[in-house]
Amino acid sequence: MIEARRLHILRAVADHRTVTAAAAALYLTPSAVSQQLTALEQETGHRLVERSAKGVRLTPAGEILLDHTHVVFAQLERAAAELADYSSGAAGTLTVASFATGIAQVVVPALVRLAATAPGIRIHVQDAEGDASLPMLLDRQIDVAVAVEYRGAPSADDPRLTHVPLYAEPFDAVVPVSHRLADTAEVPLAELAKDPWIGPYPGNPCHDVLVLACENAGFQPRLEHTSDDFRAVVALASADVGVALVPRSALRGTDLTGVVVRPVDGVAPTRRVFAAVRRGAEEHPLIRPVLDALSEAAGAP
Repeated sequence: MIEARRLHILRAVADHRTVTAAAAALYLTPSAVSQQLTALEQETGHRLVERSAKGVRLTPAGEILLDHTHVVFAQLERAAAELADYSSGAAGTLTVASFATGIAQVVVPALVRLAATAPGIRIHVQDAEGDASLPMLLDRQIDVAVAVEYRGAPSADDPRLTHVPLYAEPFDAVVPVSHRLADTAEVPLAELAKDPWIGPYPGNPCHDVLVLACENAGFQPRLEHTSDDFRAVVALASADVGVALVPRSALRGTDLTGVVVRPVDGVAPTRRVFAAVRRGAEEHPLIRPVLDALSEAAGAP
């Protein structure tokens, strides 16, 4: 008989690519993870992982078992949801992780709705960038992630997750008031090819949006100043040290003294925001109201 907790360890190793990282995510020691993998290999009669200097990868047998693991855990999430529904689980605590502007845009309005419609549900909110919340969700550190699409992100058909689209927003160009394009109605990105740029650190999904938009315009941005805080990005632009692309919602309430904000000429780069839960948990009586409240706050159909 295969033990489910060992399947959980197998999936963590597949997600994190090293025994050490998987152990940290599971709050275990690396030796404990290795022991459980060895026991799982004995249970199945197959070698499941291959170790190298670069980390760990699954064997073909391991990949087969991982596919079944996704199905098993989704079914366990559904079982938990049905049992909670059976016992009318209308009260409990959930943790929602979101990037900062997502908190302001949809999480806070959702909390207001839930206070009126589901007062028994208590929400803990964590600030986490869009690329951090999904691993936290898969590692069971949180219950709901509000994240953004980015290169390398789990896709909408990932067997581990259920995606709920929330909203999409354009990025606007932010340039100093003295900039040569400050008086234009729309800013062509190609005209900014020789400018110094201000933007998020690599790894932040908005960094990917910036780089991809510039690549589509025919150049690589010369990123001279970096910050994940868009208030700092705008402040740097006001000091005439570079230009930036900023999500429109991040400009609300930001001091725009010294800069002008203009739409991007042509197809604007876009940030697509979604909520995610572990597959099978979407109908849990505590999670379903949260997803509905987030969708209502975002104006999603």
